[in-house]
Amino acid sequence: MDGIGFANSVRLRSPHCLAPRNAQANGVSASVSRHATPQTRPANTALTRSSEEPHIAMRHINVPRNSNADPESFEAIKPSRRKFLQSTVAAVTVSAAPLVHAQQPATTSAPPPSSSPGTAAPLMPVKLTINGHAYEMQLEARTTLLDALREYASLTGTKKGCDRGQCGACTVIANGRRINSCLTLAVMHEGESIVTVEGLANTQTLSLSPIQKAFIDHDAFQCGFCTPGQLCSATALIDEFRAGDASAVTADVRLRPPQLSDDEIRERMSGNICRCGAYPNIVAAVKTVALVKA
Repeated sequence: MDGIGFANSVRLRSPHCLAPRNAQANGVSASVSRHATPQTRPANTALTRSSEEPHIAMRHINVPRNSNADPESFEAIKPSRRKFLQSTVAAVTVSAAPLVHAQQPATTSAPPPSSSPGTAAPLMPVKLTINGHAYEMQLEARTTLLDALREYASLTGTKKGCDRGQCGACTVIANGRRINSCLTLAVMHEGESIVTVEGLANTQTLSLSPIQKAFIDHDAFQCGFCTPGQLCSATALIDEFRAGDASAVTADVRLRPPQLSDDEIRERMSGNICRCGAYPNIVAAVKTVALVKA
């Protein structure tokens, strides 16, 4: 609002409007004051008002008119963007300082760092006869037989499949019995004889075992990952059958079955999984070797 607009809102009385009061105060008759009518305000008061009223209004509010506005004066009054950002950042920093101080943990509550590193588990000497060769290894008590064969004896033919004893890829023969090497510790087999897939072939004649030849003849493997466990399990299966061991499908557990049927082979090989689905060929290969040995 400029000075003239402010003067319009204040509506100061002109000296002509004050004439009746002055005349009454000086003793002039009331008739004169009744006939003395105040001067009517024109429509455009800004132009007809006496020159004293704008001067009085401008004396109290010194606001420049828009027509004569100085650009430099507006730039001086208008706050800069940099000052606004600086003031905002300062206000945020001051308000957040108590919260940051309250969230800092006490220095005395933190435990001191451990100066000595953790000691390694003690090693134990373990002696095994693997595929006819003596091995003496320094192992931790928690080392499984599977890890001892693969990592310490460097016999990687035995595969680590599920590592939970479900797939049978880690099957080896320990003292004539087939076991899952991932479920037993190496220290539990101190002094025992272990046969892996590398020990099935005849090392003297450099010929494959009968079960290995049967697997090749009947195409009893595809990807080959489960084949080491399948071969060890089939080898022990035939020896168990010849020793008179019964299975869950044997009709009379007191008597040895006359021959290995397909159901007997499937039941005895059920602990070995072939994800390629070569089960019919595996059964055929095992049955061929079992009939020959019988």
